[in-house]
Amino acid sequence: MSHKMMILVIDGCAPEYLTPETAPALYALAAETGFVKIVQSQMPSVTNVNHACILSGRTPADTHVVGNYYYRPEIGEEGFIEERGFMKAKTILQAYRDVGKTTALFAVKGKVLGVYGDGATYGLSAQTPDAGLMKALGLTAPPPIDAAESTKWILEAALSCIQTYSPDFMYCTNNDYIFHHFAPDTKEAKQQIAYVDEYIRRIHELEPGRQIYVTADHGMNQKTTILNAQRLADDAGLHLYCLPPLKDRYIENHIYQEGGIVYVFLKDKEETKAFLALAEQTPEIERVMTARDAAATYQLPAEDIGDYVLFAAPDCAFGEIDGIRLHTTKSRTHGSLYECSIPLVAIHPEASPEQYVYSKDIAAIAMASL
Repeated sequence: MSHKMMILVIDGCAPEYLTPETAPALYALAAETGFVKIVQSQMPSVTNVNHACILSGRTPADTHVVGNYYYRPEIGEEGFIEERGFMKAKTILQAYRDVGKTTALFAVKGKVLGVYGDGATYGLSAQTPDAGLMKALGLTAPPPIDAAESTKWILEAALSCIQTYSPDFMYCTNNDYIFHHFAPDTKEAKQQIAYVDEYIRRIHELEPGRQIYVTADHGMNQKTTILNAQRLADDAGLHLYCLPPLKDRYIENHIYQEGGIVYVFLKDKEETKAFLALAEQTPEIERVMTARDAAATYQLPAEDIGDYVLFAAPDCAFGEIDGIRLHTTKSRTHGSLYECSIPLVAIHPEASPEQYVYSKDIAAIAMASL
């Protein structure tokens, strides 16, 4: 691959956010040089899972990143996935580095740089910014990561990095705080896309030959019922552990840690029949799959996802609430099958549109041509 490349991942960008009306420059560039289409993310449709796949071109079965949170039943250990060591697949950053090319990973959330930063010549997060790199790029101090302007700040940083260092590969992503709180037709959401539209236009003008892909890690939908699956099981006298893959430290994004999928670890296999009966009679649970079946269907590592996987109904999510159920108008979230459809805008793409089915195909195709 002789040309330079950039991937911009708009965190939580459902297709309804990115339209010809909200992003006219992007659509015009795509019409001239590439395409716009809907592709699919990987399940579960959460941040860590899909950054791993977009960066590697592989499935979760290869990356072994199956959520934002982990649980090791054999030792009872659990925690947030925020540092290196969890990602098991080679990334496009590492592939570029291995052939002597320069790379950059710029993110609003610190965990993205923490987990995936190996191979980045230049690494920057708005959450824990590198003072030396900020000075070299002429950046002011970043706003809070849940501020609307954090998207503008990280895009300004990416533009400045390309102006200053012109890395062969640039990966940039923001925070989905705004999309967790504002629907596509709101001025707040439109402003987020306006930032993307402006800065991608400027980056293209700066380096017209650079290959640019704009996509998302997952979508976003309104949910009206939150179910506490752990409390439901506890009250039924069942002994199990519910792991919500969406759970992370960014509580301002999802105040109930609510998401559309749960991994269930049974502590007493003799309770399997009772657990399945409870799940099947709970309307918020749309589907129950064994870990083996879920792994085969969604390319997940069976050994990392418990014994069963619960899938939420379209307007429901699993969350950490007081009691078993909460009916609310305040929850916009993701994680389920219903947040897997995402946009892809390609400028000077490496391959034809039909070859991009999943967001991970961007890296898979690019790495094959290195």
